[in-house]
Amino acid sequence: MRLSKLLPFKDALLEIDNFQIKTDLEEIDLKDAHKRVLGEDIYSFHDSPPFDKSAMDGFAIIAEDSFGASQNKPKEFKIIDKIGAGASSNKTINHNEAITIATGSPIPEGANSVIMKEFTSVDGDNLEVQSQVTPKENISPRAEDIKKEDLILKSNSFIRPQEIGLIASAGYSKIKVYKKPKVKILITGNELVEPTKTLNKAQIINSNRYILSALIENCGALLTYEHVIDDFNKTKEAILNSSKEYDVIITTGGTALSKGDVVVDAASEVGELKFHGVSIRPGKPAAFAIVNNTPVFMLSGQPVAAMTQFDMFARKFIMNMQGANFSDKIVKRTSKVKIPSTLGRTDYIRAVSDDESTHHVLNRGSGIIRSMVEANSYIIIDENDEGIDEQDEVDILFFDSMNFNR
Repeated sequence: MRLSKLLPFKDALLEIDNFQIKTDLEEIDLKDAHKRVLGEDIYSFHDSPPFDKSAMDGFAIIAEDSFGASQNKPKEFKIIDKIGAGASSNKTINHNEAITIATGSPIPEGANSVIMKEFTSVDGDNLEVQSQVTPKENISPRAEDIKKEDLILKSNSFIRPQEIGLIASAGYSKIKVYKKPKVKILITGNELVEPTKTLNKAQIINSNRYILSALIENCGALLTYEHVIDDFNKTKEAILNSSKEYDVIITTGGTALSKGDVVVDAASEVGELKFHGVSIRPGKPAAFAIVNNTPVFMLSGQPVAAMTQFDMFARKFIMNMQGANFSDKIVKRTSKVKIPSTLGRTDYIRAVSDDESTHHVLNRGSGIIRSMVEANSYIIIDENDEGIDEQDEVDILFFDSMNFNR
């Protein structure tokens, strides 16, 4: 059944949220874990560090033996051993004895500090200490970072380089993560051609292919692309076949509320149409359907509208399929200008915003891609507001805040 009544923006979001799903888990090598989302809690197999270790190159000594040492009045020590990287000593330090030690090496028995070599002078086995140290100085104690069996990362944590280091320190070479969603892009339009220096009459370059591919990759998903001609049966077949192989389908074009565009009708025939037409600007003819338990986001063919609809509806869904717990990070700014709106409609207005204020980009047409390049954020005007006045506090959504690794 074809729906035509415009749905409030928040109700459209609720329809999508009600179908939120997650991908299955897979085990991967830790080296491949960057920008993935953990699918398990991580408990440490080890103390880290696993022993008291030297925090720098120098000499392990008993700290109290250095008290009072200075350049003018050095203290004398005898060097009894040397510990290189990856080695240890079986000797015990007594008073006025020292062991040469490398950064990261285990502190030998009897020592309680490390004097930096910069404050010493060596002549054979004789060591002059020219500064004093306190007990535990320049020593990284055992389990300073993590303790054995500690919960160090919870499931659904986003994995950055620092998380990889922590997981490695805990003793893991493989971990479970959420699979990357497989997304199918279906772009309709007989007039669309690939980028070229020359265009024939009535041809339009298919910029949406490249826009959506980048947006989907930015969400951490895998993508496949298909260009479908404006034919009801072929569009229906493409949606149906894709629903059996992919986790998400995203279409552009063929969503107009007037008759003549085929994508929404095709999705309705092979699945369940949840909504078509949302009270938003830009991108009013957005639609959402479920086909074979696969969500289908139907976006406008206009590039700016398609980008904005993706940010409104699809981005959060794709990220949260991977356990990301993503939500828009709305901040407040002061508007430099008056911006009109209409009650009952949610506006996402391209804007240039800084740490204090914001103003909208004047070129607001849904096909003006340059306006998205000039902008760095959206001004969001709620459906209950009839525009904003100059100096009003407004909701801002920065583009960079929507990245998967924000």
